Amino acid sequence: MRLVVAEDQALVREGIIRMLESAGLTVVGAAVDAVDLIRQARLHQPDIIITDIQMPPGRSDDGLRAAMEIRELYPGMGVIVLSQFLEDRYVLDLVGERADGVGYLLKERVADRTILLEAVRSVAAGQSALDRDVIARLVGRRRATGPLDDLTPQERRVLALMAEGRSNTAIADALTVTVPTVERHVSGIFTKLGLLPSEAEHHRRVVAVLKYLQH
Repeated sequence: MRLVVAEDQALVREGIIRMLESAGLTVVGAAVDAVDLIRQARLHQPDIIITDIQMPPGRSDDGLRAAMEIRELYPGMGVIVLSQFLEDRYVLDLVGERADGVGYLLKERVADRTILLEAVRSVAAGQSALDRDVIARLVGRRRATGPLDDLTPQERRVLALMAEGRSNTAIADALTVTVPTVERHVSGIFTKLGLLPSEAEHHRRVVAVLKYLQH
C-alpha cells in the first residue's frame, strides 16, 4: 500500500510516517501544504492520502478542501483527514454523497498506532473510518423521522461501529456478542433500510453508513 502524508508540523508528520512504515506500508510522499498535497497526489497516485485539515497556505480548512478535490479527481483514492476539533460540517462535506474510502479522525487518536492503522485498512478496503466522537455528535443532532427510526438500539450500535470501519468480528468483540449475532443485526439493518440482497455486501455497508450520517 502506497501513501502520501500531508502535515505542516515536522514532528507530527515524521511520527505518522514512522508508524505507517513500521507496519510495512510505503510512504511515497510527504507534503507540507495543501498545494503540495494535490501535486503529490497527482505525481505518485497513492492508494491513500492522509492530511491534516488545517494546512498552509491559508491554515484554515485548506487540507480538507484539498482532500475533497482529490476525491473528485481520483474517486478510487482513499482519503483520511485529521482534525483537532469536532466539526460536523467538516465530515459531512468530506463524505458528501460517498461514504466509501474515506476516514475522519481526531488528531489526538493518531498517537494510537492501532487506531491509525485500522483506519488505513478500512479506507483501503473502500469502507469508512470515522471517529467515534464525530459519529456520536452527528447522531445526537435533532433530525427528521426516517427509516433509521425502525432500527433497534442494538442495530444502531452495530451501524455506528460499521461507520467506524469495524468488521463484523471487531463489532462482535466490542459488543461482546457472537459474529453470527452481528451478521443477523447487519442483515436486519439492510432490510430496514431497503438495501437489496442482490447488491454487494460491501456496497450495502457503505450505503447504510451514508444513510446513517445524512439522516
